[in-house]
Amino acid sequence: MKNLTPEQRANLAQILTRFDSYATKYLKILPKTGGPLVPLHFNSGQKFFHQAIETQRVSNGGKVRAIVLKGRQMGLSTYTEGRLLWRLATTKGIKGYVLAHEQAASDNLFKMLDRYYQNLPDQIRPSLGASNAKELVFDKLESRVEVATAGSKDTGRSGTSQFMHASEVAFWPNADTHMAGIGQTVADAPGTEIILESTANGTANVFHEFWQLAVAKRSDYLPVFIPWFWQLEYSRDVPAGFELTDEEAEYQEAYGATIGQMAWRRNKIDTDFRGDSSLLDQEYPGSPELAFASSSPRALIPASLVIAARKARDVEPIGRRILGVDPAEYGDDETSCMLRQGRVAKKVGGWQGLGPMETVAKVSVLADRLNVDAINVDATNSAGITDRLRELGYPAVRVHFGESARQDDIYVNCRDEMWGEMLEWLRDKPASIPDDDSLGAQLTSVQKSYDSKRRLKLEPKEQMKKRGLRSPDDADALALTFYQGGAGTADDAAAFRRQRGLE
Repeated sequence: MKNLTPEQRANLAQILTRFDSYATKYLKILPKTGGPLVPLHFNSGQKFFHQAIETQRVSNGGKVRAIVLKGRQMGLSTYTEGRLLWRLATTKGIKGYVLAHEQAASDNLFKMLDRYYQNLPDQIRPSLGASNAKELVFDKLESRVEVATAGSKDTGRSGTSQFMHASEVAFWPNADTHMAGIGQTVADAPGTEIILESTANGTANVFHEFWQLAVAKRSDYLPVFIPWFWQLEYSRDVPAGFELTDEEAEYQEAYGATIGQMAWRRNKIDTDFRGDSSLLDQEYPGSPELAFASSSPRALIPASLVIAARKARDVEPIGRRILGVDPAEYGDDETSCMLRQGRVAKKVGGWQGLGPMETVAKVSVLADRLNVDAINVDATNSAGITDRLRELGYPAVRVHFGESARQDDIYVNCRDEMWGEMLEWLRDKPASIPDDDSLGAQLTSVQKSYDSKRRLKLEPKEQMKKRGLRSPDDADALALTFYQGGAGTADDAAAFRRQRGLE
């Protein structure tokens, strides 16, 4: 660097402070097709992730906290190890920690780090004080990185790190202990980064719990999803006579995959996954709903219907304005309010920790502002909310999830019937719902079964929580808009509107 001109020094300084520039110019990777090393040019998923966490870093006081749900071979580990090497090689006093789910994965990640280091130009390659199968130490910079394998409950609990890469978290043994310990080793301070990434592995695990919290905006983590069809190589020549099945055509419409990508998908299902499309959806998901739905093969609502409704645009709201209210008081669940008018639904309110009368106050404000025709309230544990709203003149209807269904030859109880009606509403396209990961996950998480009379029966919330799922508050609030009981509801609505001079 001593022989550089001032202009060259300025250009180098700019490159060293930007990871995207640094990666393209200095980092080398093994191409999937084999052959000599090539520069790390970001693919679509890596570009998206880079932009997402750089935006977070700038707005979050220099901190990165991200959880990534992705498919196989998407390049997220390649990106994260490169980012870690960049931090280590350009900043003094950085300690990095990498934890993978198995020894082979740990070995591969360390080889990637070492390859990055060994192929740096001499002028920017830091002095190496030690190197072994688990650790790189840059002595003059006083920076180091340790690579370990999840196994022992004590792994990663000691020391302090500024950068943590947790790989394939959904497959960690002792994941709850690891996360409780390792998370405490990274200070809540500017310049620190924690990146959790994994493919899905069902729902009853720490990764899924962290994902749910991030999607619900109840943690510091930014949820990032990378779909398989962003990878250009996941496509193939279309065979002669290739035609999409009805299921494939629905999938293509929902996700916008090309015909070549659909040919790749079918071949992958027929060969690697022996005809089981749910396994492909876990390993190569098109949406978060599909990634986790493979663990719920009996889900009532298919993910494809939810995706289509999330993408529906320019659907005109026509008809009665029905407000569904799913109350929660002082627990972890959320009071959710969903408004549906004809083919359009949207979330209009949500809060935690409020008592019944505080909820009445908030719902009444919503009812006035939205000019609703009906308010359907789950009164299973909160009958007082409905009674007070009616005392105030609002068209509130008390709904008990466990009451008998109107169509009791088809559904076991009222909640089953409302969800069944909601399913038919989604099938009758177009239906428009918020483009929201949390609602989407809730709609696709509830499993179905049938009783001895072949009537539809949904799993109770308590069973969902045993599977590691949060209460589907938003989805239940939307289902409440399909309740058709409550004699006199139309009269109540008319009186409500006349009282407020609305008609």
